[in-house]
Amino acid sequence: MRKAQKAQAEKTISLLEQAHREIRRALEKKEIGTVLGLAGQCQEAAIEMGTMIEAEEGQGTKAVHLLEEYCELLYQLYQAASQAQVPNPGNLCKALQKKLIQVGNTVRNDIRIRTEAVFLPYKASMWDSLESVWRAADEDCDAYVIPIPYFDRNPDGSFGEMHYEGDLYPKDVPIVNYETYDFQGRRPDKIFIHNPYDDGNYVTSVHPFFYSKNLKQYTDDLIYIPYFVLQEIDPSDSRAIAGMEHFCTTAGVVNADHVIVQSEAMRQIYVDVLTKHAGEASRPYWEKKILGLGSPKLDRVSRLRGEDFELPRDWEKLIRKEDGGRRKVIFYNTGVSALLQNGEAMLKKIRRNLKIFEENREDVTLLWRPHPLARTTLSSMLPKLVEEYDSIVEDYRAAGWGIYDDSPDMDRAIAVSDAYYGDWSSVVHLYQTTGKPIMIQLVDV
Repeated sequence: MRKAQKAQAEKTISLLEQAHREIRRALEKKEIGTVLGLAGQCQEAAIEMGTMIEAEEGQGTKAVHLLEEYCELLYQLYQAASQAQVPNPGNLCKALQKKLIQVGNTVRNDIRIRTEAVFLPYKASMWDSLESVWRAADEDCDAYVIPIPYFDRNPDGSFGEMHYEGDLYPKDVPIVNYETYDFQGRRPDKIFIHNPYDDGNYVTSVHPFFYSKNLKQYTDDLIYIPYFVLQEIDPSDSRAIAGMEHFCTTAGVVNADHVIVQSEAMRQIYVDVLTKHAGEASRPYWEKKILGLGSPKLDRVSRLRGEDFELPRDWEKLIRKEDGGRRKVIFYNTGVSALLQNGEAMLKKIRRNLKIFEENREDVTLLWRPHPLARTTLSSMLPKLVEEYDSIVEDYRAAGWGIYDDSPDMDRAIAVSDAYYGDWSSVVHLYQTTGKPIMIQLVDV
């Protein structure tokens, strides 16, 4: 049973105790109408409490059995009062009170309080930033995975197409529809998010209901875990910190009750940056709020093995040689920042790279995995380049000599590949944990 529901049960017991005192007074004064009314109200309250306990704890609980016995006593009282055959008021009220005390002891001592935790991923490809936390929470509390909708941003900043990826999660992850979960009524103990931007993202936006500034009102513990992993920085390197400072001051960081970052060094950077913005007096607040417990993404990648994944048949066909041997697989990652910074030059670079890999396809298999928001970003920020980008993707996929991975599971690409080539991004920091070779592409080389 959840904390709020247990508190409600205890409140109901307290109200029933008050009703017992009134019943005894009415019996002594022979106010039969009052006795009948109070007995009926007590029975309704007991039935409602029993229904709530049964819904949370299942059938056959001791508390529900005692409530049934309590209702039987109330029924006997009601019948006797209706026929003006009320027994000794003192004995009857003692029996009711004794049974109610037994109910109260069972509710307080035998029913364990369960924490309710809600996880709100928006893109299925970013689920790995929450997955290990959810799996741990699911063992000890009621944990719900509720994928939330998000919108593309039009060039003018308005909302464009809505996306919902609830059907793209692993089969062993039970999904709850965001339209059926009552945040106000259930008020979960913890809410986990991995999108920190609220309305500050110019490419996409989660539904405004799920902005961190709104979610705060529905829980006592809003927890933000970044969906990305940053390069580790020396907390004394002011130039490097300036380049990532904006990650520390997003709405999700400011509004969350706790923020979990990838390391103690990163925690110190967050604390220092936020203290600089809010004043030195705020340092104890940030030190308590920011936790350097590690990134679930790094935990997951460190355990990846290629044999853990069943590859699509068309992937196997491209990776396996005719003699049964295996080609080296290159994970080609193209990000968003490089596209925005280099525009048309980056598209030309991608075409050149694809041509080189095609020429060497007998020795290596290219696994191209563009950033899942690459096209959406171009549509919003550089719409003139969308046609050429689409042409590159269509030509590559139609040729069929390499793998195009637009699935939500990036871990599979990391596990099956032998080396990384592509843009500098948070994927690089993940890939480093594998110990495999990494090479960064430069647009002008």
